[in-house]
Amino acid sequence: MECRVKWVDGMSFLAETGSGHAFVMDGAPEGGGRNIGPRPMETVLAGTGGCSAYDVVAILKKSGQDIRDCEVRLTAERAETDPKIFTRIHMHFVVTGKDLKQSMVENAIKLSHNKYCSASIMLGKMAQITHDYEIVTG
Repeated sequence: MECRVKWVDGMSFLAETGSGHAFVMDGAPEGGGRNIGPRPMETVLAGTGGCSAYDVVAILKKSGQDIRDCEVRLTAERAETDPKIFTRIHMHFVVTGKDLKQSMVENAIKLSHNKYCSASIMLGKMAQITHDYEIVTG
């Protein structure tokens, strides 16, 4: 896996991924940024949510569940002093589908957190990661 991050100006940076995608990250105005993109640590948090949601959807599909939507709402706390690492992350999954089995949703989330999601497993070495979920019929 590769990624190139290039300083644009002020405190904004252009990230170009090995898969051919690009996005801008920027700092807050009080730190010299112009607020034209997410903060770098926000992209780490979003990537973790994306990684875990991907796993949950894939596992439920392979299990024959009629999943129609999956949303992960993440909240995080960071250390007060540098390096301001994540200390706590909570992931709330909202899984929508028809006749979803609670045990399968629980299992998919546990498999993601314990086996498949590289991002959350890596962050879990430094931060306390918790999760819960709700199932919506739809």
